[in-house]
Amino acid sequence: MQQNTPKILIISSDTGGGHRSAAVALTEGLQRIWQGQSVAVRVIKAVEESHHITDKLVTVYNWVLRNKQGWMKYLYWAMNKFRPETREFFQRRCIGFCKDAFEKWCPHVVVSVHPMTQHIFGRILRELNLQDQIPLVTVVTDPCYGFWKGWACDDVSLYLVANDDARRQLIDYGVSEEKIKISGLPLHPKFKEVTEADAQNARRAYGLDPDKFTVFVNAGWIGGGNIPAIFRELVRGELDVQAIFLAGKNEDLRKEAEELAKTARFPVKVIGYSDEVEKLMHSANVMVSKLGGLTTFEALACHLPIIADTITPPMPQEAGTVKLISKRGAGILLEKASDIVPVIRSLTGNSRRYRDMKAATAAMTIPNSTEQIINEITSLLPAYEMHRSAA
Repeated sequence: MQQNTPKILIISSDTGGGHRSAAVALTEGLQRIWQGQSVAVRVIKAVEESHHITDKLVTVYNWVLRNKQGWMKYLYWAMNKFRPETREFFQRRCIGFCKDAFEKWCPHVVVSVHPMTQHIFGRILRELNLQDQIPLVTVVTDPCYGFWKGWACDDVSLYLVANDDARRQLIDYGVSEEKIKISGLPLHPKFKEVTEADAQNARRAYGLDPDKFTVFVNAGWIGGGNIPAIFRELVRGELDVQAIFLAGKNEDLRKEAEELAKTARFPVKVIGYSDEVEKLMHSANVMVSKLGGLTTFEALACHLPIIADTITPPMPQEAGTVKLISKRGAGILLEKASDIVPVIRSLTGNSRRYRDMKAATAAMTIPNSTEQIINEITSLLPAYEMHRSAA
């Protein structure tokens, strides 16, 4: 790496899979999209890599998300009430690792994709008297009104948000509207609509019938929630379909799903963790999933209709997304696991309803959103400023 190569530090945490996906999309986007000199990008998981206690907190969060989805509303309330990201107990355990990473990397821009991490780096920049020299950018990965207060931080230089709904939430949390720009979500460009021929090839790659209606049951990055119960109901149904079940990082769930698949009356492909979720989406006609911010919009970018798990009331930061896809007609809300078979049957038996849902997905994402985000970030790099001044 040349001495004057622009450097960007992305800070994240693996609480769920969305923040990780955002970091990957930005990293690859920076290296692919920016039409300037080379840029160096480093990603750190600022919460779990900092201290064994904060690592345990991440583990507990993911356990609750996987096994006790109904508790998430209480966790959300507690996080917004006690604001751990602003507390000395939390910051003291993260500050040493994060400051060391910052000083070793010496980035020109710091980008946060997680609601707890920018508070730590805002403090680091203040303590080093660098807050006016190194921009702190936050890319908000929750797209709708109702997300965590932790996203709001006085030290952030620029907020990049999905839509006006997210913009209004930040303003209501006290963020100056001059700091906020609407850019869309950081979606990897591999999440895109494909032709029917490409969809057929994707099904063949999984050993499935290229012409049969395909249901993608997505248990998420951590593999859990209500999706396993929905899958149990699905495999009992007499349906003219085939299915793919993604178990995520839950090995026990993968084994259970493989046993259930043997009892199904239609073909079922079971997969554990995958870095190629876009190929699963490309192969599918519909996705069954809990509504998470990025996962939902990755599916919509693929023009993939969604059957949304609302058996447990959605977390507040996800409730807006539930209302949005329902209002726009891009999804169906599943309130009981036992409803999955009649819902699937209604889609396979009513081609017009399915076509309308698919058409509705097309208007729900901002085209080239990742490129817009990259342009905003790289406009803050000193190399860009020097180039613009020279021009």
